[in-house]
Amino acid sequence: MQGHPEVITCLNELLRGELAARDQYFIHSRQYEDQGFMRLYQRIDHEMAEETSHADMILRRILFLGGKPDMRPHPFTAGNTVEEMLQKDLAVEYQVRDNLRNAMVLCEKHHDFQSRDLLLAQLKDTEEDHTYWLEKQLGLIRMMGLANYLQSQIGSTA
Repeated sequence: MQGHPEVITCLNELLRGELAARDQYFIHSRQYEDQGFMRLYQRIDHEMAEETSHADMILRRILFLGGKPDMRPHPFTAGNTVEEMLQKDLAVEYQVRDNLRNAMVLCEKHHDFQSRDLLLAQLKDTEEDHTYWLEKQLGLIRMMGLANYLQSQIGSTA
C-alpha cells in the first residue's frame, strides 16, 4: 500500500522521537541501577521496552505504507541526578504527546484512519501510563523530600 508522503514523513519523525525516548530511558535505567535505586531501574527499564514497542509499531506502519524508516534517534542529553532524570523523561513524554496529537490530525486530514488509530493507542499509553507515573514521582519528591523519596527507591519490587 502506498501511504501519503506527508504522513510517512510525520511517522518517521515520530519514530525518531520514540527511538530517542528509548535511548534516554536506557541510559537512565542503567544509571538508577548503578546507583542502587532498583525500583526506579525496574520501572524505567520497563518504559524503555514500551518505547521500543512503540517504535516497532511505527516502523512497521511506515514499511506497510511503502516508506523508508529513518532509524536515527533525535539527539538528547541524559540527566545526572534522579530528579533531573525524571524531569527530562517527563519533558520527553510531553513532547511525544504533542507530536502524537499533531500526527493524528495530519492522518485524519489524509484519511489515514488506521495510522491515526495506532497513534491514538500510543497517546493513551503516553498519557495514562508514562506521563502520569513521572508526574506522580516528581510530586512525591516535592511532598516527601528527595532523601525520603530516594530511600523508598532502594531495593527490589519483587
